Amino acid sequence: MSEAQYIQWFPGHMTKTRRQMEQDIDLVDAVAEIVDARIPVSSRNPDLPALVGKKPYLVLLNKCDMADPAATAEWIEALSAVGFTALPVDCKSGKGLDQFFKSVQTVCADRLESYRAKGMVGKPLRVMVAGIPNVGKSTLINRLAGKNKAVVENRPGVTRGNQWFSTGRQLELLDTPGVLWPKFADRTIGEHLAFTGAVADHVLDKETLAVRFLELLAQRYPAVLTEKYGIDASATEPYEMLCVLAQRRGMRCRGGEFDTERAAAALLEEYRNGKLGRMTLERVK
Repeated sequence: MSEAQYIQWFPGHMTKTRRQMEQDIDLVDAVAEIVDARIPVSSRNPDLPALVGKKPYLVLLNKCDMADPAATAEWIEALSAVGFTALPVDCKSGKGLDQFFKSVQTVCADRLESYRAKGMVGKPLRVMVAGIPNVGKSTLINRLAGKNKAVVENRPGVTRGNQWFSTGRQLELLDTPGVLWPKFADRTIGEHLAFTGAVADHVLDKETLAVRFLELLAQRYPAVLTEKYGIDASATEPYEMLCVLAQRRGMRCRGGEFDTERAAAALLEEYRNGKLGRMTLERVK
């Protein structure tokens, strides 16, 4: 990945957002980072723990309905072992969000006791909702607030300004725009984010991205390639797999060549929409 591509990952409004989060951290009692359960490593912001400091910190593994259940359980255990309150959730359906409310009360028990001691019973807890673009922050807030107040759109970078929302359950949420970190030391992280649509599709070449995705599927979920596309992953190179996809879907360019660009776009779209089944691309071990 070139330096020019690195720069495209971190547009100017994200720099502004990070500075705003640094200023707003003192306004909240806890921070909830939403990550993609399919890529729990790549979708976490490594700069966030330092920004949060000693505030209670929850990690919500969103889109758990699209991830491998066994892998999600392993990630919950691994995150809990290092001190995080980790929960599997699906913000779209609301699955697991009742546990989120209970967990916020648990990690903020000292603050609630302080409020009671000062005669401030009923004062709401304030939680900053953070995460990378397109990971589900606005969907979470809309679910908890009960109204479609936060802008939701299936593309990165929609939420631009910090906004407060009341849930009516002694809990207020501070929405923040999605933030990526300035550079990725590991190219794989950038690819995994691109697989899930966390970054704009124009940043990386779709054919190259699809080939890398097929290579990963061959390693992690070869049965999916066999069942879905009739491909023997052990005997087929990743680019050949892409050609097979184009051939079986009748995707050809003018002149008769396989339209691997269209096949690549279709493959990535199917993955992002959950049509390839429940898969986790990053494992604890």
